[in-house]
Amino acid sequence: KTKDRPISYFKGRGLSGQTAKQFRLGYAPQGWDNLISALGNSDAEVKNLIKAGLLIENEQGRRYDRFRDRVIFPIRDSRGRVIAFGGRVMGDDKPKYLNSPETPVFHKGKELYGLYEAKLASNKIRRFVIVEGYMDVIALAQFGIPYAVATLGTATSRDHIEKLFRSSDELIFCFDGDEAGRRAAWRALENALPTAKDGRQIKFLLLPEGEDPDTLVRKNGTDYFEGLLNECDTLSEYFYKHLGAEVDTRTMDGRARLASLAKPYLEQLPSGVLQQLMLKRLGEITELADIQLDPAPPREHPEARGLESKEPPPYYERSEE
Repeated sequence: KTKDRPISYFKGRGLSGQTAKQFRLGYAPQGWDNLISALGNSDAEVKNLIKAGLLIENEQGRRYDRFRDRVIFPIRDSRGRVIAFGGRVMGDDKPKYLNSPETPVFHKGKELYGLYEAKLASNKIRRFVIVEGYMDVIALAQFGIPYAVATLGTATSRDHIEKLFRSSDELIFCFDGDEAGRRAAWRALENALPTAKDGRQIKFLLLPEGEDPDTLVRKNGTDYFEGLLNECDTLSEYFYKHLGAEVDTRTMDGRARLASLAKPYLEQLPSGVLQQLMLKRLGEITELADIQLDPAPPREHPEARGLESKEPPPYYERSEE
């Protein structure tokens, strides 16, 4: 039967039927015209399917289904409405992941996978953990950690961060510990700095290389994974650990270099206690008594300049193995 393969795939990934139902997981069958045959009864309906990103129209005018022979992850907005889909192959075909394109209702720089489900699970969310893939969100939810969310093939944007802070005052960025994961974490930190008002907590957890939340929580259980979240680096700890790895603070030149690297970032922080404490810490590390910050210029959103989010770096391709 057609449905046996996707069911076997999800079972093989350790998902229960209840979890599959909770996230409304599905399957797009093989073939080029299943969706167009079922829903494209008029030219207007076909045009709507193209506009919604469900059909592709090529240069020759041929129209066909975007998602074919893939397990499907519906993407819901904060009100629970399905606004897009993610599809994953069950074998080794490429591309491994395929997301809906940008449409009038789906802007991937603003939406987060799993946010609606997290809000359903609790009306007071103590913290969010931001992970790299759909399966990480789903596996953590199944293991009793229902507050994980994932970006949709883009880096974490300032819009994403502000959206999460509307529902909780603690965010933990959780990435693979390889070089791509470290790049993703630092990029998230750069976008998080202007949002780090006093009272908000931003933390970073880099996992052992080759591990992801899905594998770790299955191997070691819920308590172990929550323990990692409880013990992870604060924004200031991660910031100085990352920059400190680039310089030798035992030398005068290294300490001067650290001060010049750190200063522009500290200027991005909202003025307040955190900024003062991080400046004080910089003074302790560099042995400079009086480091003055310039007020940060207002940061312009990329969207304000009409720039599209860049395509994801390679780690998104293999984040859910």
